[in-house]
Amino acid sequence: MASVWAKSVVNLQVLAVFFCLMVCLPPGGGQKKKENLLSEKVDQMMEWSSRRSVIRMNGDKFRRFVKAPPRNYSVIVMFTALQPQRQCSVCRQANEEYQVLANSWRYSSAFSNKLFFTVVDYDEGADVFQQLNMNSAPTFMHFPAKGKPKRADTFDLQRIGFASEQLAKWIADRTDVQIRVFRPPNYSGTIALALLVSLVGGLLYLRRNNLEFIYNKTGWAMAALCVVFAMTSGQMWNHIRGPPYAHKNPQNGQVSYIHGSSQAQFVAESHIILLLNAAITMGMVLLNEAATSKGDVGKRRIICLVGLGLVVFFFSFLLSIFRSKYHGYPYSFLIK
Repeated sequence: MASVWAKSVVNLQVLAVFFCLMVCLPPGGGQKKKENLLSEKVDQMMEWSSRRSVIRMNGDKFRRFVKAPPRNYSVIVMFTALQPQRQCSVCRQANEEYQVLANSWRYSSAFSNKLFFTVVDYDEGADVFQQLNMNSAPTFMHFPAKGKPKRADTFDLQRIGFASEQLAKWIADRTDVQIRVFRPPNYSGTIALALLVSLVGGLLYLRRNNLEFIYNKTGWAMAALCVVFAMTSGQMWNHIRGPPYAHKNPQNGQVSYIHGSSQAQFVAESHIILLLNAAITMGMVLLNEAATSKGDVGKRRIICLVGLGLVVFFFSFLLSIFRSKYHGYPYSFLIK
């Protein structure tokens, strides 16, 4: 009987302590702690953003401010390798466009704490690259305010390029944040055009008494061919999309000059195509010269063989590049 009474007393004491704790502790203590942590994170991100538009992060900062909850802001992260020893020229070009975009957001009237731009360099956050199974740079990812990143939260750099305008469009699709890109004024094109006009005008003035060269068919043909080579090699596409010059794999250091997809290309690829088209055209010109000229037969035969060799070899090379981009194309010639 005494033991039962003692147990009852102990239970009453436990209940009394529990009741006191419930009365003394403020309601929603865990929720308040979570809100305080979120407020600290947002304040810290805003402080960093006030110093520079793109926040540099190592592994610890990335896990705390980007990966770990709570978070009510979206984060755009550029994974890159900017150190000189990495020799990633594409990373530097992409970083310039990324800085333009981040500055456009930072100094716009719509700037808020709902979106931040960050960068993780391989030499400062190699563990982050390993954690995300990332084996190439540069790579752009969006980490949403809620939930985990989806497939569409990784920017398709190989197909679209890394121009600031294309990145802004992708961010608008993922976050509903509209960013108007403001580029610093660039007068190089205007200066180059003014110099060209001045040179042409000066040449015409010096030759004002003899302008027969204007009617030179060969000169106009060469100028027309240069325009054709530039357009057929994809220079206009490069100007619109802003693709990288080439791609270097950070793991093995291998550089790719030909894009593996038919939906994109590198700048170096367009230069290669331009040279191939020029070589094929030269071969065709030599064949025509050998057929129409009335010189020595032996010399004409040599010109014909050289022209035929240029056409056959470089057309085979051009067809090989076409096969590498349009997978499944069945035809080849000399070079596979």
